[in-house]
Amino acid sequence: MIFSRYILPAILSKISSNKVVVLTGARRVGKTFILNKIKTDFEGTSLFMNGEDLDVIELLNNRRVSSFKRWITGIDLLIIDEAQAVPEIGKSLKLLIDSFPGLTILTSGSFAFELSNQTGEPLVGRQINFQLFPLAQLELSLSETFLETKEKLDNRLVFGSYPDILQILNTDEQTAYLKELVNAYLLKDILMYEQVRYSHKMLQLLQLVAHQVGQEVSLDELAKSLQLDRSTVERYLDLFSKVFIIFRIGGYSRNLRKEVTKSSKWYFFDNGIRNTLINNFLPISQRQDIGALWENYLVAERMKYNSYTNNYAYTYFWRTYDQQELDWLEVKDEQLTAYEFKWSDSKVKFPKAFVEAYPEAKTNWITRENYTDFITGIL
Repeated sequence: MIFSRYILPAILSKISSNKVVVLTGARRVGKTFILNKIKTDFEGTSLFMNGEDLDVIELLNNRRVSSFKRWITGIDLLIIDEAQAVPEIGKSLKLLIDSFPGLTILTSGSFAFELSNQTGEPLVGRQINFQLFPLAQLELSLSETFLETKEKLDNRLVFGSYPDILQILNTDEQTAYLKELVNAYLLKDILMYEQVRYSHKMLQLLQLVAHQVGQEVSLDELAKSLQLDRSTVERYLDLFSKVFIIFRIGGYSRNLRKEVTKSSKWYFFDNGIRNTLINNFLPISQRQDIGALWENYLVAERMKYNSYTNNYAYTYFWRTYDQQELDWLEVKDEQLTAYEFKWSDSKVKFPKAFVEAYPEAKTNWITRENYTDFITGIL
């Protein structure tokens, strides 16, 4: 099955712009598929390169305009897959885009490398960034009915939404795929490009975070458990973010002294990766962590929606020291909206402290009845 990717039209609109268009995302989320489709449909002259090819690396590292002219002349669109594998790729891209006014460069990478940092000179006005995630419900709704979406929810809570996973019908095969993905690719970019002393500690750290989804994470406790210093734990978490494994949400506060603001929650971009790390693929009916699965799924899907649709909302969780809490807050155009996630249909009142502190805030319950509205932007 071929899935429609939401950001493809936006990427296409930047082709022929004489810009460096950068598509980042985790491995196996579909970046190469998008690049190949753009090359196939492009009406001009294009050149496709793989940044992991040694010959390509040699060509791009020979940073002389005279050298570039030998192979770039007549090319309208240069596509470089796995661009993060090319040393100092930013310098080469800057020279190319500045020297050939009719050229557009489309690159992909599984590591959130900062091209401006690699060049030593910012690519201001030259670079356009896009991020690709595992398939979002926003995309899946284009090819499945509302009833099909509901029927597939349990599987997606356990096995996630990687494109290959959604084409595997057998749960044993889905489990095997995810284990291979984690073992072969999860830390590949970090270990290749960063000086990491304790790779086994990194995996243990991810496993600890996986067990704490939906809970506030104490860096000091993580450091103590792993016998690492706090700064190392912070660095590892930052690296996990840069390879699109996890992302951070901070606490919200505006005027209530009892609110917790210095804590963080960490979520996984994909439920399947999280469940693989804790080696738990039991069906939903047998899970003790359904609350964590539900919260991670909703948060990740909402994050995808906000990113793809340029919904520039600041996002938080909310909690007080006496344990009143809310799962998800968004602030946009000075409007505060609060969401509480419930797997069961039972509803309770919103925390009194929140309602009194923020009477202007909008409040919503997200359950299995209305969750598709939340993750596709209707709510």
